[in-house]
Amino acid sequence: MDALHTDLYQLTMAAGYFHRGMASRVATCELFVRRLPRHRRFLVAMGLERAVRYLEGLRFTDEQIAYLRGLPALADAMTPAFCSYLRDFRFRGDVWAVPEGTVFFPNEPLLRVTAPIVEAQLIETFALSAVNYATAIASKAARIVLAAGDAGVMEFGTRRAHPEAAVDAARAAYAVGCVGTSNVEAGMRFGIPVLGTAAHMWTMAHPTEEAAFEGYVAVFPNAAILLIDTYDTLVGAARAAAVARDKLKGVRIDSGDLAALSVAVRKILDDAGCASAKIVASGDLNEHRIAELRRAGAPIDLYGVGTDLVTSIDAPSLGGVYKLVEIGGAEAGAGGERTPIAKFSEGKATLPGAHQVHRFRDPAGK
Repeated sequence: MDALHTDLYQLTMAAGYFHRGMASRVATCELFVRRLPRHRRFLVAMGLERAVRYLEGLRFTDEQIAYLRGLPALADAMTPAFCSYLRDFRFRGDVWAVPEGTVFFPNEPLLRVTAPIVEAQLIETFALSAVNYATAIASKAARIVLAAGDAGVMEFGTRRAHPEAAVDAARAAYAVGCVGTSNVEAGMRFGIPVLGTAAHMWTMAHPTEEAAFEGYVAVFPNAAILLIDTYDTLVGAARAAAVARDKLKGVRIDSGDLAALSVAVRKILDDAGCASAKIVASGDLNEHRIAELRRAGAPIDLYGVGTDLVTSIDAPSLGGVYKLVEIGGAEAGAGGERTPIAKFSEGKATLPGAHQVHRFRDPAGK
């Protein structure tokens, strides 16, 4: 993992601890969220696996150390002794975390790190980056999955996210119940089912819609899901049924009044002997739109959700923080006595000491 994927002040503090003789002091830090974002009643923990992989692989290369020596803000501290310290750097601390997919609330620690203070300091930025984004996406995806009920949700948002963030979004969405992703890299990397059909371009590249459908079924006789709204959705549904017949696995509608169209399409398919064909809906969907469609009785089997999911559009950022809660003495080892630490900044006060989460249920099991 890239040791320079961090903020400069993590490195200035690390150098300061080293030169002030504090590097062996053991610190305990916790990652938590101060308050729920708007439009959220709960959050779902995610990104912890990536944060742990980062700290396990955190190393400084000679090239990186040479670059740091040339930074004016660090130049005075980049002594041979500190450069040697960075060259030999390994994370040797202890990490506790809630399992990914756990529902949590404000001020509950998601991640606790106990390590020599330099090690605990250097992982802060990446841990927050990994957890904040993935948790925001998982929390949004969970709401969408809950709204869909028995229908499946497919993550379709790769084109609306940063290339690497798209992979993390696919993983987060799958972890909370999405049935698959359109992102092939995420499928290879994490074993997520990869799902997809064809775009309007496929249909438009053929002389007729019938020719487009015939060509697709010829190439994919066992995976024929046809996009039917390029020209006229109801006509497209009838053509799909006529062309594919018993090979038709499903149709996708990407525009228009999805509630009314899905009802009409379902009847067309059933009347044509394609009762087993699924209806897939996509196009600017979110949990609210899906809930409306379900209330309207739309016979939709699968929802493809993109932009709103991978951007968590109504709560796009998460204010997770990583704070010191305990610190040991000058020679304190991992098992030594530590002093609880608190912060009293206005609006950002913390509770001292390491924390644990307990869940209590009422007689009804809630």
